[in-house]
Parts: sequence; structure tokens; C-alpha cells
Amino acid sequence: MGDWRGSLALPPFLAGCTPQAKCLLHLKAAITDLIITGPCKVNRPAILTQPEARTPNHQNLALFRVYVGYRSLLSIVLLIMLVSPNTRQLVGTFNPTLYTTAALVYLATSIPLLGSLSTRLNQSQKLMLLVFLVDIVAITLLSDSSGGMVSGLPVLLVITVAASAVLITNRTLATLIAAISVLAILLDTGWLMLQNVLDSSSFFPAGILGLLIFGVSLIVQPIAHRLGRAEELARNRASDLYSLQRLNEQIVQHMQTGILLVSNQGVVQIMNKSAARLLSPERPSAVEQGRQLANYCSELAYQFEHWKDTGIHRAKPFTVMEGAPSVIANFRELQSNNNRETLVFVEDYTPVTQYAQSLKLNSLSRLTASIAHEIRNPLGAISHAAQLLQESSNLTSSDSRMADIIQSHCERVNHIVESVMQISRREPAKPEYLLFAPWLTEFVSEYLNALNRPAKITIDCDYRELLVEIDPENFQRILANLLDNALRHSKVATGNETARIEVEVDTALHQCQVDIIDAGKGVPTGDLAKLFEPFFTTMNEGTGMGLYLCKELCEINNAGLDYRPTSTGESCFRISMNQRAL
Repeated sequence: MGDWRGSLALPPFLAGCTPQAKCLLHLKAAITDLIITGPCKVNRPAILTQPEARTPNHQNLALFRVYVGYRSLLSIVLLIMLVSPNTRQLVGTFNPTLYTTAALVYLATSIPLLGSLSTRLNQSQKLMLLVFLVDIVAITLLSDSSGGMVSGLPVLLVITVAASAVLITNRTLATLIAAISVLAILLDTGWLMLQNVLDSSSFFPAGILGLLIFGVSLIVQPIAHRLGRAEELARNRASDLYSLQRLNEQIVQHMQTGILLVSNQGVVQIMNKSAARLLSPERPSAVEQGRQLANYCSELAYQFEHWKDTGIHRAKPFTVMEGAPSVIANFRELQSNNNRETLVFVEDYTPVTQYAQSLKLNSLSRLTASIAHEIRNPLGAISHAAQLLQESSNLTSSDSRMADIIQSHCERVNHIVESVMQISRREPAKPEYLLFAPWLTEFVSEYLNALNRPAKITIDCDYRELLVEIDPENFQRILANLLDNALRHSKVATGNETARIEVEVDTALHQCQVDIIDAGKGVPTGDLAKLFEPFFTTMNEGTGMGLYLCKELCEINNAGLDYRPTSTGESCFRISMNQRAL
């Protein structure tokens, strides 16, 4: 996507163009560069104007209109010369009646031609031949009535022949027009010599004029042909350039990587859709262009200034706003001149962290699976021994209490081992498209039936046609764990097991957000940083693996899980599925 407009250098695939085509494209590039980089520089991608679809006959029509205007003006001037006292002696001296009649007829033939300028009359070669024959006859009669070669009027046939060479694409017909013109001059000169108006020396200028007419016709014909081909080639190349520009624009606009063109003063001149989604999801990209980089993210502006001053950049992930995915930025200088425009590449860092997390968990899962397996064997022996001890008839009450404690803690350790084994056996997600509202209703109904005790879970979802892409088995485990926590904490706080599920769609962040809300006291501020760590729990009977497992399952399904209290102080866990899961 090199920018060739500034240097006016043609792309490599135009190297074979004719000089005329190159000249036209250079001119077009200069005009485009003036519009884009002039005093009124616009903050949008520079795209070429789509060339108008034209045929060779379209250009001939414009030339034909010029010629019709010329012959109309010529007929009027010739009539004015006849009636003007200053020029009366120059024209029509030998036969004023013939001159007047010929000039009026010549003017009269221009009237229908003027009325047909909006039509495609020039496409008919026969009609064009008729027009030029009329011109030759009219000019010959005007010349004859004015004294032939001495009047200078036969020179007008040079213009007629040149116009025919351009407007008549058939070279044979164009040459025929030239031959008829020369023959008309010679015949008129001979006729005037018989009338004793001219002497024999007039044949020499008539012959010279005839050679000039033939020369003009033979020279103009190939030039007009080459100019037509050059124009067509330039038009095709302009169309190719426009298509290539549009293709490049579409590629850039639909890339997953955000791209910004930033000036040396930190002004964002161009940004694609991905950059707008990552940096300013709440506003359209067209509105966002032309603002300072610091208006999007202070951290991004700081990294840009540091790179510009030192030339060193160490990519460091950062977030644009709360709840938005982490992004990472890289910089590349576009031009080394005074403008120093820079390309800023902004990428979503979530896939990188997910991949690193996956590698870490794969290693940990093998280690924890082996440790859990080794723990399970002695744990089973301890639990079995405690059960046998409880069955003894000689067991005192204090010893029975100790056996109960051993059994209770064996069960707790066993739950931890089971959670660790679940993580170690975790398979890649198998996402499916779920019609979310009915799926959620069915899941809650089955969950309450399996709970088999009084509990109340309400669902608030107004999006009946909402589709999400996620592994249904993983999502069931996530919701089951979060609902277990919600019911347990609600019961501790209020004595009743209640929970609420609210579903919202954030169009700015392109996310579906599922909130699991309970009536508990919430998480203390000091515990927020450790909330999703393994083995962290605030309940005596908890294992501390539930939220950690939910977090990991969300991440492998391209979703996020975080804790955020509601505006009324209720405890809330939010599952955020980004646009790749919608």
C-alpha cells in the first residue's frame, strides 16, 4: 500500500503506458495530492475519485460540439464581413449574390447541427461525411465568389480537413475528405482561370495548399488515433487505480488490527474500524478522526511520545477503559521528512494472554493431576480408617468427635482433589450457537429441580432472539458454580436462598453481559485482588476452587468474568462475552 501520490511516481504496473497516458495520470496524481495534502487537509482516507465510464465516442462528441460551434461562428463572421464597410471589399467581390446565398445556406445547416448536440450524431460516419462535404462545398463557393486563392478563404479547408481527421475514425473516409478538398481547390482555380479572374500562376499556391491539406490529414490521423488510445489507456489505468485503492481501503478497514495514522503533533488523521472499536467503541470512527491521541488513551499517548523521543518502544499492554479488553501498541515511522507521520498498530492482547494462560495451565494440569492422584490414595486410606474408627463400640465421645473432624476434612480435601482433577481433564471448548433466552430458562428450571430445596432465581432477559456462541457444557458449570455462591451468600445475609440473572447487550463494546446478582454482603475491598485465585475462600466449608474454575472456563470460551457491585450495593458477578462470541 505504498503512497505514490506525493512523489508523482507511477506504480510499477503502469511502466508500459504511453507518454500521453503517463502525462494524464501524473496530472491526476498531482491534483489528488493537492486536494489531500493542501491547506484544507481532510481527516479521512485519501481515495481517488471514481472515473466516469466513457467511450471513445464520448470524447469525439465533445470535439464535434466544438467544431459545430466553430462553423456556426464562421458563417456569422463571413456574413458580417460582407455587410461591414471595412471588410466588404475582401469577400464576395466577384459574385455577391452567390456569396450571400452560400453564407446563408452555410449558417442554415448549422442550426440543425446545434440542435443535435445532445445526441450521438457523431457516431454515424456517413452523417459526419455529409457534414464535411457540405463544408467543402460551402467554403469552395464562398472562395469562388471572392476571387479564389487571392481571397485566402480556401485556407479554411485546412481546418475542415483536420477536424475530419479527428472526428472520422475511418482513415479511408478521412483521406477521401482531404482528396475532395484538394480537388475542389484545383477545380475552382481552373474555373476562375477560364473566367479570366486568375492567371496561370495561381496554380502554384493552389498546389501548395493542396499538399498542405494532404499533409495535415496524414499527420493528424495517426496523432488522433494515438491520442484516443492514450486516453482510453489512461481511463483504464485510472479505473484500475480506483479499484486497487478501494480494495486496499476495504482490506485496511476490515483488518482485526487497529491502524492509526498519527502526525508528529499527535493528531489522529486516519483510523480504521478496528482501531475505533478498540479505542473509542462508543462513537463512530468518522467522528473520532482529527483528534489528539491523548483523547483516546493517555497511556497510548505516553507510549507514543516516549517512542518518538527515544526511538525505543517496549510493548506494554494497557486498557483504554474499565471493562475493555487489554490492547498492545506498536509504532512504525511512515515518512522521514519533517512531517514524520507515524503508523500506530493497536491489537487486542486478549488472544495472547489466553494462549499464554493455556500453555501455563497445560503444564500445571499435568503436575496437579499427578499430585492429586498421589493425594487421593492416602486420603482414601485416612477416610476409610476414620469410618472404621467410628464403627467401634469402645469409642468415647471425644474420640468420636475427633473421628468426625477427620472425616469432615477428608471430604473437604476430596472436593479440592476433584476440582483439581476437573481442571487437569479440561478439554478445548466446543462452542455452539445458543438461542440464549430459552436456553437460560431451561437451565435454571433444571438447576432448581436438581437443588431439591426452596430457592428463588429470577431471570431478566428482554433479548428473545439473542444468539451466543459458547460451549454449553462449560457454560452450565460456570452458571452452576456462580448460582451456588449466590444462593449461599444470600442465605447467610437474609436467611433465604435468592438470586437474580440479568442479561444486557452493550452495543458500544459489542458484548453480551450476564449478571448473577445475590443479596449477600459483597466482597471486602481487600479481598478483590485475590478473589479469583485458587484456594481462596471466605467460607469455612468452601474449597476456594469454584471461582477460579469459572474464570478459567470463561477465558477458554473467549469470555470474561469479573466482580462488580451493583449501584444499590448488591453483589454481582458479570460474564462478558465479546463480539467473537456473539
